[in-house]
Amino acid sequence: MDNKVSMEEVVNVAKRRAFIYAGSEIYGGLANAWDYGPYGVLLKNNVKQAWWQDMVMKRGDIVGLDSAILMNPKVWEASGHIAEFTDPLVDCKGCKQRFRADHVEGNDCPNCGGELTEARSFNLMFKTHAGPVDDESNVVYLRPETAQGIFVDFKNILDTTRNKLPFGVAQIGKSFRNEITPGNFTFRTREFEQFEIEYFVKDALSAKKAFDEWVKARFDWYKDLGIYPDNLRLREHEKTELAHYAVAATDVEYNFPFGFSELEGIANRGNYDLQQHWDHSGVDPRYFDEETKTKILPHVIEPSGGVDRAVLAFLVDAYKIEKTEEGERTVLKFHPRLAPIKAAIFPLVKKDQLVMEAKKLFSQLKERWFVEYDESGTVGRRYRRQDEIGTPYCITVDFGSLEDKMVTIRDRDTMQQERVLMNDVINFLEERIK
Repeated sequence: MDNKVSMEEVVNVAKRRAFIYAGSEIYGGLANAWDYGPYGVLLKNNVKQAWWQDMVMKRGDIVGLDSAILMNPKVWEASGHIAEFTDPLVDCKGCKQRFRADHVEGNDCPNCGGELTEARSFNLMFKTHAGPVDDESNVVYLRPETAQGIFVDFKNILDTTRNKLPFGVAQIGKSFRNEITPGNFTFRTREFEQFEIEYFVKDALSAKKAFDEWVKARFDWYKDLGIYPDNLRLREHEKTELAHYAVAATDVEYNFPFGFSELEGIANRGNYDLQQHWDHSGVDPRYFDEETKTKILPHVIEPSGGVDRAVLAFLVDAYKIEKTEEGERTVLKFHPRLAPIKAAIFPLVKKDQLVMEAKKLFSQLKERWFVEYDESGTVGRRYRRQDEIGTPYCITVDFGSLEDKMVTIRDRDTMQQERVLMNDVINFLEERIK
């Protein structure tokens, strides 16, 4: 199924319903910088929480890490980022605009038609200085990926835990890349968040098997959280496009409004990274295998996804415009685990007894989930507001509730309603939000 939604529609609903704002907007903004609003931060946190629960908490072979953004510059020398992490850059001699050379055909500026300079390498890492003196001895970099923090802590994790191969280390964190051509809303930005795993195995044969397992696992994760299967596909990298460290790589791609593009990459990194850090630091990171009584330099599989890209994909895929008996409605059909607000509680009208019962139920539910109380406007208008932020269930306390102690629960997707005992509402939601 092709996406019918345009990026403009997604951007509009994202701002109108407090998901994503332009960063620094009151000062004219900063290109490709975005802020997550009250509902956006809940959606983003739910995506990260779902990933952490499924990839770490529910497995017995993965542990967590939160490494520093600023690292010793020698890390980036060892990893190859200082030498290899570059894009070809050309400048227009007329309008002074810059472009990636591989995105421009011929020698004419796509902006003004002027002459372009020869291509030169442009390193994508942000450079800054640690301490008060701005000189080369104090240069540090904002990390361009979270992976190296895992590799440099690998020996610490071996020495301080009881992990046995195969096992993984998971991390969620910010990364920074001075992209030449960011764009497409939150798809490509200079500041972004990653969820990433380095899964360590004994040898190349084990790595090949683990690679196939992780490709399937990561594809299925997006599908299980509600992405329409036809909007997902796998793309295996050609040998000519593999990164310098990669033995093999496959991308999970999503059909964004601008077409299929990378949502997450799964790479077989061999033992390149651990070997590089061993060579440059002199610290032996090998794993002692009790079974063979030998030291092993593990191979690693890396499932690396963009949190912001995942949020964008879930937002795009959830966006629907549907015809109803009352006219059109805009609805975000998020999986219940991801929905920012799990339920909204309404009194049918603003009468004291109804308001009191509705607020009592609201107080009970907010101890477990993010829920909202709303008494403004007709129930129909309140339904529409909740549809646009993706709330799975709306719960109405009416005059009958005062007699039979039951409420009406309306399902977002089907718009069907059912009566449920007030004392059973928590169980009702627990069964459906998991």
